[in-house]
Amino acid sequence: MAGTGLDVEGWIAREGALSRVPVSFAGVVDAARARIADSFGGGLLHSAYIYGSIPRGTAILGVSDLDLLLALHTEPTEADRAAATRIEQDLDRTFPQIDGVGILLFSARTLLSELERHDLGFFVACLCTPLLGDDLADQLPRYRPTPLLARETNGDLSLALTGWRRQAAEANNDQQRKALSRVVARRIVRTGFTLIMPRWGGWTSDLTQSAEAFGLHYPERAEQMRRAAVIGRTPSPVPSVLRELIDDLGPWLAAEYAVVHGEKAPRP
Repeated sequence: MAGTGLDVEGWIAREGALSRVPVSFAGVVDAARARIADSFGGGLLHSAYIYGSIPRGTAILGVSDLDLLLALHTEPTEADRAAATRIEQDLDRTFPQIDGVGILLFSARTLLSELERHDLGFFVACLCTPLLGDDLADQLPRYRPTPLLARETNGDLSLALTGWRRQAAEANNDQQRKALSRVVARRIVRTGFTLIMPRWGGWTSDLTQSAEAFGLHYPERAEQMRRAAVIGRTPSPVPSVLRELIDDLGPWLAAEYAVVHGEKAPRP
């Protein structure tokens, strides 16, 4: 329904909170906080955030992954990325409650930049829950579900499709195909939602709700988007699933997005 995800003044509300973390995932979050503090101490870390289903309170035991973002005082180095990878692997091995861990690394300067104001800046301010450090959202504006926000968040799907096709061709086991199907399906569903977001008049990160909202405006593609939402929650190793997403729904969506909202501002 229109208006979902907005505060009383019509701004997009921050969707997660540590108070919403399910009890069964509390130990995972505590461990993540401790490992980040240990690995990125000494002035490296500006702030850390958790996002996704866990802080939204909708995570499913043994199915949901743990999503983290780290804002560093300087641009991330290869050593920083290696440290993040070690944390990912350690948490994934230690906690059966989660199926995978992903850590994004950016400098605070990048997250606050004018170029990223309606993409990564929006992501931090509205979709990320503070875990450590000073909240960058305090230095960012508030957001409404506008065509500008739609263009800058997901107006580059065509670029992603090229890399996904390569990864799909190189995937040689079920685990790799499942991981890729999760990434692709989630991105496609969220792009489908932001395509219609200004008309819908609200915000949601829920995959099912996103697919249903999209289907109201594109009934001829509604069933495909519903299937993508299912894959985003329960990934599939079946090659035909990836082909439908990457070679059919994805290209159509990228073309329609360019017509409706235009393409995202180029990044260096």
